[in-house]
Amino acid sequence: MNPISAYFRTRIFPPVPEPVQDEFTILTAIEAQMQSRPLLLALLITVPPAAFASSDGASLWVRYGLPFIMALGCILGLIANYQSTGKIKSPRSARKMIADSTVFSSILALVCSAWCVFSFLGSSGEERPFYPLILAMGSLSTAYCLSSARLAAVMNLSIGLFPISSILLLSGDKLQQAAGVSILVAGLFLLRMIMQRHAQLVDLLMLKKLMRDQANTDPLTGLLNRRALADRLDTQITGAAQDCRFTLALLDLDGFKPVNDTYGHATGDLLLRSVADRLRAQCGDDAAVARLGGDEFAILLPCNAPLPAEALPNHVLTALVTPHSIEGLRIRVGASVGVAQWPDDGREASDLFEKADRALYAAKGTQMPPAPARDRRKVRGQV
Repeated sequence: MNPISAYFRTRIFPPVPEPVQDEFTILTAIEAQMQSRPLLLALLITVPPAAFASSDGASLWVRYGLPFIMALGCILGLIANYQSTGKIKSPRSARKMIADSTVFSSILALVCSAWCVFSFLGSSGEERPFYPLILAMGSLSTAYCLSSARLAAVMNLSIGLFPISSILLLSGDKLQQAAGVSILVAGLFLLRMIMQRHAQLVDLLMLKKLMRDQANTDPLTGLLNRRALADRLDTQITGAAQDCRFTLALLDLDGFKPVNDTYGHATGDLLLRSVADRLRAQCGDDAAVARLGGDEFAILLPCNAPLPAEALPNHVLTALVTPHSIEGLRIRVGASVGVAQWPDDGREASDLFEKADRALYAAKGTQMPPAPARDRRKVRGQV
């Protein structure tokens, strides 16, 4: 690809950031689907006037054949649109819908453009300027409705406006040349608005992702926070099959408080980040690693994970054996790990946390504090 075409391609079709590509594709496909329905209805309504307004000098194919093809295409498009309602649920189905809309709308644009061009060339006198006006209004409206599908919008603008504008510019008539320039300028202006709209949608999705990440991420370590872990655990429980076995491990650092007392909280924070990095690297992409608060961490090992649940404690402790290098200091911390497995140790998230907590305290060699007793005292006037 030469530099000029590469420049225009990146200007008209700027790449969407990978973190929001799937969400962007699904949103734009759903919007294109919603906008296509009123667009097809509007085009269908304009078919009889188009057939009636066709130039007397045009052939029967232009006067009646092309409007019939356009009407048939609108009807088939409406049927396909209603049948696909609610079926855009994945990036793959969204990309297919956008591709189909691009091809289908381009064919309709070609039919409309051919009708306009041949009607214009076969006409004379006062009726002639109305054909470019009709086509320009239709092409601009179609491109606006399909603006979420950028390629479809660009194809409709190109097919609808470029042929008739070229004829007007080459006509030698000053008024027709002015009309051709106006049509091209209007198309370029709409194209610029479409690009700005897409850039705003990308910025909005990136901001949404940032806010979602901040809500689900521990700001110190970059791990999942307690809320995100709870959501992952609930999702795992809800979607687990009967033969599924997944593991929840709770981890508490040993010897972390003396580090804070001796070297300060800033060094302690750096140590927590180092521990988080090791846990993330040791557990891999299959496991969800979270910081619950302080020096407490959790690991959610999903079904069919490569790492066996029985080996998880030793696997984690091995990652912490090597001393941490913090600002020139070599600091050692150990850890205690408690493990619970679904469904053997409970089918609810609270049961798994309690079982893992008890295993954690047993590993530390201390007794788990009793749960707060419910206040059973009766309040006067109430039972």
